[in-house]
Amino acid sequence: MDFASKWLKFWSKFGPGGAWKRVLGVGLKNTLIIALSGLVIGIVIGTLIAAVRVMPKYRKFPRVLDKICAVYVGFFRGTPIVAQLLIAYYILCPLMGIDLGSLNTCILVFGLNSGAYVSEIMRGGILSVDAGQMEAGRALGLSYWVTMLKIVIPQATKNILPTLGNELIVLVKDTSVVSFVAAVDLYKTFNEIGTGSYEYMVPYLVMALMYIVIVAIISLGIKAMERRLRRSDKRN
Repeated sequence: MDFASKWLKFWSKFGPGGAWKRVLGVGLKNTLIIALSGLVIGIVIGTLIAAVRVMPKYRKFPRVLDKICAVYVGFFRGTPIVAQLLIAYYILCPLMGIDLGSLNTCILVFGLNSGAYVSEIMRGGILSVDAGQMEAGRALGLSYWVTMLKIVIPQATKNILPTLGNELIVLVKDTSVVSFVAAVDLYKTFNEIGTGSYEYMVPYLVMALMYIVIVAIISLGIKAMERRLRRSDKRN
């Protein structure tokens, strides 16, 4: 079967067959929801962990927190996200009697996974800020956490914005494994088209093209934000 015949077979399912509605209305929507929600959760968790990791360790409590955070980061960076999804959906949720549903489970796991990576990104950003900023805040009578949240982290965010964009791109591509826990994403919807037409080449090529377009849009958005930040720095 030549490519034209394979394309017509795909199009009969995708266009007139109405599969595009499921691809865009369910697959693409879920892919973006999981990736964006995961990044937001990851930024919150990662920022808190990074602040703990760079905290002075003069007392016992900060040292204990640092050890806990190190174990958390080690687990989520050291295991595949597929394994994390399977453990959460098929083991932890049933053991705790919780039914989050496949989509919410994916959002939670992606958020926890992203938090481990964002914590290292944010820690590097915090360490790139001049130590005098923290000292100046403390000299003004601000607590460690107020100084971190009001002075240090806003400056660190400018330094790590491109890396956070890369993290979002990674999350978008990682959503292709959520079908392991019965969630529907772009991969799942295109796989359904292939299963229905007994032809997988064109569906997978179109799927790859959609991922490329999504990543390109994210990259353009990151570059636009970087330009705005540079102009803001010049004005200041």
